[in-house]
Order: sequence, then structure tokens, then C-alpha cells
Amino acid sequence: MPSFNHAMPLKTSYQKYILNFKFDAGTSRGVLKEKETWIIKVWDTSAPEIFGFGECGPLKKLSIDDRKDLGEQIADALSRLEDRVLPSTAEEVFQVAGELAGAELPAVRFGLETALLDLLNGGRRVIFDNDFVRSELKIPINGLIWMGHMEAMLLQISNKVDAGFDCIKMKIGSLDFEKETDILDYVRRKYYQNNIMLRVDANGAFKVHEARHKLEVLSKYKLHSIEQPIAAGQPDEMARLCSNTPVDIALDEELIGIYGREAKRQLLEKIKPQYIILKPTLVGGIQSCMEWVEIAESMDIGWWLTSALESNIGLNAICQMSPYLKACGHQGLGTGQLYHNNIPSPLKIEGGHIFYDSEESWDFTNLDV
Repeated sequence: MPSFNHAMPLKTSYQKYILNFKFDAGTSRGVLKEKETWIIKVWDTSAPEIFGFGECGPLKKLSIDDRKDLGEQIADALSRLEDRVLPSTAEEVFQVAGELAGAELPAVRFGLETALLDLLNGGRRVIFDNDFVRSELKIPINGLIWMGHMEAMLLQISNKVDAGFDCIKMKIGSLDFEKETDILDYVRRKYYQNNIMLRVDANGAFKVHEARHKLEVLSKYKLHSIEQPIAAGQPDEMARLCSNTPVDIALDEELIGIYGREAKRQLLEKIKPQYIILKPTLVGGIQSCMEWVEIAESMDIGWWLTSALESNIGLNAICQMSPYLKACGHQGLGTGQLYHNNIPSPLKIEGGHIFYDSEESWDFTNLDV
């Protein structure tokens, strides 16, 4: 492997990249046709052929750094990075990324962490050198069912089960509620409960006054959990729901914009959810997720990782985070197949698992970064 001089100054570049969905992806916040993301590149001037990639991909109308000047913010952070040399440890990487991208730029911080760790590990797309990237670990993932016509959603479910998925996550909240429960009823009648785990994601679509009743209805279908039943920012109402819920509740959007160990602890102590869902792009990157995990586990709150529709560059980093953080159960990492023009990578999905195929290689010919 080529070597580089850690004492030499860093150089950077970045590029906006538009990911095109293969289909209209329906959510309670509308239909997604494309995803705007930013790819950043970092290298050492002594060996420009060795470089690290990171991704900054906020979600429209959701991320706190969904802002018109994001490109300028990325450029500013990278220009300040060029005054430095490559950090020598992961802890130093997290410190530098936090200094360059504060609480208001969570996706940028994640992109910086990823690019610097990649470069620190030799520019091989290795963020954490563990069993996953060595092709020795397959991570179980949920099969995501997007909102659409009832027949289309039933077909999606059938296809996922046929492909080997034993955990199905269904988006709810935009169809008629009775139609959504009809779909859940169909799944429970067609597939044995022990064979298929069911998760649902409401994306905050339930009104507070109707949430309890809807949870009671949903409990008939033996769900593993429901993500964010009511909109974020109502901690008292969410705490009441979590205190006596017939379906385990997972916080998702509720975590966005919560920074600092004490603020995180206060939120979880107040709401006491059964689970939290960690999306590094939305909650401030790898180190921030590590804090959430430590606090949640100290309170016996479960958790899992989920992508935020990143390209394979960001998805690769989150997959490698899974064993690094000792994640258990099914993770939300099956989004790499959503796009016509995703960046070709060794990430593969088979039998309801994602794995790193070391026989395959990365292909960056579509990038100009």
C-alpha cells in the first residue's frame, strides 16, 4: 500500500451529486424522486493518489442543515481543514470534525468524520477495520416498504419476503388508516408471526388526540415497534404515550437537533422510549451516535442504526459503524438499491442481509471530485 506523510498539509475538494430514485418513494411528507447529496474528498499533499471520501446528505424538510448555503458551509469547513495535518487517531478525527462543523451542521460533521477516518485507514473506504469490511460479517436488515397504492405495497412485501427478509418495515401515515391496517392484517394472515418481524414508521403522522387509539389498533398485529407516532417536539405527549403504550415506540425525528451529552440524557429520561433510531447524517455523525448509544444502554433503551438515504459512500460508513458500536438485531441499511445512479460499491444485499463483497471494487467514474 502506498504511504503518505501525516505531517503534510491536507487538501480537499467537494461535489454536489444528485441521486435519482428508481421509483416514486412515498412518505408521509410527500413523494421523493431524487436526493441531493455532497461528496467530499480529502488527501495528503505527499500522496494524492490516497484519498478519503465522505458524504454530507441532509434530508429535505427534515435535517437542520437543509439550507440553501450548504455548499458554502461545506467549502468553509474544508478550507479550514486545509490548514491542518491528518489527525492520528479516531478520537482526534472526532474532535477536528466537531470544531469544523458545529451542532448546526450534523451532516457535514458526519462527512468530515468519514472522509478523515477513510484517509487515516489508508484511503480504502475502510472507516472501521472490522469483520464487516473484511467480508466476515453479514448484517441483518429490515426490508423497507414505501407508501403507495395498497396493491403496490402488498407486492413490495411479497417481493421482500421472497428475497429472504424476515423483518419488514412499513411506512404508514399517508393512506387511509383502515387500508394500512388491512395490509398488516394480510401480512399476519399470510406469514407466521415467528417468521416475519413487523415494524412500522409513522414519521410523526398521527395527531396527538388519535395516537393512543391507533396504537391500540396496531397492537393487534403484534408489531415489533412503531417509529415516531406523533410529530417531534412534543416531549410531554410523547412521554405519556411511551409510559403506557401497547406497541413499543422508537424515537427518530425526536433526536434531531439534540446536542450535548446532558441534553441527550434529559430527553431520554423525560420520554423513556423503548427504542431510539440513530441516523448519523441527522444526529451529528459517528461520535454523536456513540454518545446516544452509551446513554440509551445505561437506561436499558434499545437502539438500531438507519441510513438517511445516503449514497453508498455514506451507507458504507454506517454499515461499518454497526459492529463498531456492537449493534444488535435488524438495522435499517437496505437503501443502497434505491437509485439508478448510486456509486458502484462492494455493498451487496442477499437473504435479508447486507455484506461487503471483497471481490468487488468501488467505481468512482461518475464522480468529478
